[in-house]
Amino acid sequence: MLHVELAVAKVPKYAVRESGDSVEVTERPHGGLSVVIVDGQRSGQSAKAISNIAVRKAISLLSEGVRDGAVARAAHDYLRTQRGGQVSAELTIISVDLETRTLVISRNSRLPVVLGDEEGWQLLDAPAEGVGTQPRSRPVINELPLVPGQTVIAFTDGLTHAGKRAGRPLNLAAMLEQPGCCRDAPAQQIADSLLETALRLENGRPGDDVSIVVVRVTAVAGAAQPEVRRMTVSFPIPNTA
Repeated sequence: MLHVELAVAKVPKYAVRESGDSVEVTERPHGGLSVVIVDGQRSGQSAKAISNIAVRKAISLLSEGVRDGAVARAAHDYLRTQRGGQVSAELTIISVDLETRTLVISRNSRLPVVLGDEEGWQLLDAPAEGVGTQPRSRPVINELPLVPGQTVIAFTDGLTHAGKRAGRPLNLAAMLEQPGCCRDAPAQQIADSLLETALRLENGRPGDDVSIVVVRVTAVAGAAQPEVRRMTVSFPIPNTA
């Protein structure tokens, strides 16, 4: 039996209460789940308003059974219509589709997605445009059969920018190869390790919103178990002034 883990770790820009990134998860009506990560242009509440427009449209269509490529196009068209083509967002959809038994990665983002398997890590970095501005914007889609050992890591640019101001940028490739970080670790441990490294390089004061999504496919040995699904959410509540 295959087992899917999905983890998210995110933090807002230093001294900005509202993160401009949005991450949402939905179950697919024919089996499986999808996660959408959107980085809105600007920062704070204005960026959150932009990312919310795109993520809400994408999640609503995915939950209705619309295919991922069409969802990404619709999110682009909707954001462009709502904001007159004046704002942009980076959008990535990762789906575990049990109807086709495939892993589907759709990118409308200049950032790559990291794909790992038993042979190592690779970047899915074919050129792609964000959503919201260009008249026609199409996602770059990778679809792979579901197999044990697959790990997908998507992130916003706060991760890749970490440490640059101090002249010590995060080396993602080296980080992924560190013992105990990512090769066989649980999804939440991978996300937390990457976020902790980014925060350390930023001296605890991130210069941009950082969001990390990890989807991992593993094999579960032994007798058949009840098909229990679990979700855990943890977030801080700041003190009021």
